[in-house]
Amino acid sequence: MDSIVNKETKLGVIGCGKMAGAILGGIAKNNFIESKNIFIFDIKPEMSKSLSDKYGFNALSSIKEVLEKTNTLLFAVKPFVINDVLEEVKKYYSNQLVLSIIAGAKIKKYKDTINNIRIIRIMPNTPALVNQGMSAICPDENTSEKDTEFALKFMSNCGKAIKTTEDKIDIITALSGSGPAFYYRIIDLMAKSAVKLGFDYNEAILLSTQTALGSAKMILENNFDIEQLIKNVTTPGGCTEVGNKVIDESEIDKILDKTIKDTKDKAVALG
Repeated sequence: MDSIVNKETKLGVIGCGKMAGAILGGIAKNNFIESKNIFIFDIKPEMSKSLSDKYGFNALSSIKEVLEKTNTLLFAVKPFVINDVLEEVKKYYSNQLVLSIIAGAKIKKYKDTINNIRIIRIMPNTPALVNQGMSAICPDENTSEKDTEFALKFMSNCGKAIKTTEDKIDIITALSGSGPAFYYRIIDLMAKSAVKLGFDYNEAILLSTQTALGSAKMILENNFDIEQLIKNVTTPGGCTEVGNKVIDESEIDKILDKTIKDTKDKAVALG
């Protein structure tokens, strides 16, 4: 990451919860935006003070102050307060680029409240907390290519990011937004299978977790050629082949299809 990529950016953050903290931690670590140019606000002053003390940001006492000092905004409040936040932002909005990580809040909601708002909707996920997040950004037609490029770089500070369209956001919610919970369950179930055979759980969960981490890294570094990677592990007539046969003969594909579909349908219903 280039040092001080965006000296001209004055970032305002509304909402200082865990996800905002994760994103801002990546921003600070990579020096993507200078800490002195980041202005943060939370309805609970202790939340903004905590981040300010840790990274040297400017903790402010109102949304009005945030908008007066910034040219870029990150919305990271709880979904149930977004309407109140938008009404307050509307009073002081002056063409700032808005990045929103608020779940379920569609671009239309912002545009219905604030005319000509420059809005990019973002779907992050919780591994951002360890700088391994996967984010998808959805630019509105009012934004420019420069805005989109900024958003991609911004979210890349806490993992990887792709550009998408809002009609795909509910699928992304199911796959990468909710996905960590599904992987946690699979990793845990594999470890518990070893426990049933007489293995210690703490050692089993380490083996299962590190194997998942290493396997994911292998996929990323081998052009996503998963079939070839499976072949590389599978010796004809060997142990892995037996396990593969069990998986192939199960209905795990149907289970995962239903998991992703039902999760996507819930996201549609909420949005």
